[in-house]
Amino acid sequence: MTDTPSLPARPRLFIAGLGIGQIIAWGSLLYAFPLLAAPMGAELGWSKMETYLLASLSLGMAGLAAYPVGRAIDRGRGRAVLAGGSVLGALALTAWGGAGSAWMLVPAFIGIGVAQAMTLYEPAFAVIARRFGAGARDGITALTLWGGLASTFFIPITQFLLDHLGWRGTAFALAGFNLLVNLPLHLWLLRDDRAAGATETGMDAAAADRVAVRWALRQWAFWGLALAFMLYFAAFTGVTFHLYPLLSERGLDAAHVVTIMAIIGPAQVAGRVLIIVLARGTPIALVGCFTTLTLAVSLLGLGAAGTDMVALIGFALVYGAANGILTIVRGAAVPEMLTRRAYGAINGLLTTPIGVVRALAPSLAALVYDATGGYGGVLVAFIIMAVAMTLVFFTVARQKPPVEPQ
Repeated sequence: MTDTPSLPARPRLFIAGLGIGQIIAWGSLLYAFPLLAAPMGAELGWSKMETYLLASLSLGMAGLAAYPVGRAIDRGRGRAVLAGGSVLGALALTAWGGAGSAWMLVPAFIGIGVAQAMTLYEPAFAVIARRFGAGARDGITALTLWGGLASTFFIPITQFLLDHLGWRGTAFALAGFNLLVNLPLHLWLLRDDRAAGATETGMDAAAADRVAVRWALRQWAFWGLALAFMLYFAAFTGVTFHLYPLLSERGLDAAHVVTIMAIIGPAQVAGRVLIIVLARGTPIALVGCFTTLTLAVSLLGLGAAGTDMVALIGFALVYGAANGILTIVRGAAVPEMLTRRAYGAINGLLTTPIGVVRALAPSLAALVYDATGGYGGVLVAFIIMAVAMTLVFFTVARQKPPVEPQ
């Protein structure tokens, strides 16, 4: 793992621990679904659209839970949030694997969605912002280096478990990762979270946060960023959930598909390292403009690649690097392009509309697939979203950052 040189020894250990938690959370609560969806749908006799409604349900719940989770972290409850999310994730994955009927999957995926809101990047970014203040960008970047490895580790692990345990046994095994690794890890890492980063307490802090949130909601930068990231996450979530079947439809076997998908993780890390080396002091607005354009180009490349493995590997490298950098942009955009105050609450509000489109993206893509009988139209939709995102982000980046509330 490559880390940021400015972080002293103990914060590096803190980030590394959070990073291991991110690998497990992303791998088990998000990346596992596309692999388990096909055998689950076949057992239940569901169409692709019906199966992917469960993914939409979980992502929608994650969006709804984002704001209260962010506020809780602003109040120094990061330990309870991340540890509680690990427990909830384990319980929800167990319920998924043990569901005896289709309707029992609904509460399982509601739980998975809330667990996502409590354990994925957004709450971890809020914890880092609270601890490191103005130095949060370095901590966020370092954390994303770890998180970028989630697909690299967990897609092959999930495929291995699936081959030997079936989809139900795989869900049980993934629950074990959350309960036996992430829970004790988060309890230990965040044992002093209530004291770390605290500058205001009680009603003063609550009142200051409310002022900052109301101010943010009146700024064009907030809504512009919300729209840009809504478009980004619609495309990203759609590709995340449908890349496996999309490539399979072209005639690639499972081994080649997993290879291409596994490349995306290291490419994400490589993109983040590139930012550290070449653009560490570059304004995040400029970094975002370049990267949104690169993401759109990568999806055009996916459309043109066909079954050419060299071209598909090129897509995975560029797409992964762009997504890796955009994760940093997503985490640093609020403090650098809007305000450093009430990060958890404001970032949570920003995540709520993002959660809506993330929830709709897998099912709408599946609906387009069912209607057209193939992934051609789905890929065109992803490309249109990426181009629109680029235009919106460019528009926001051209504006001067608003004056922060006093």
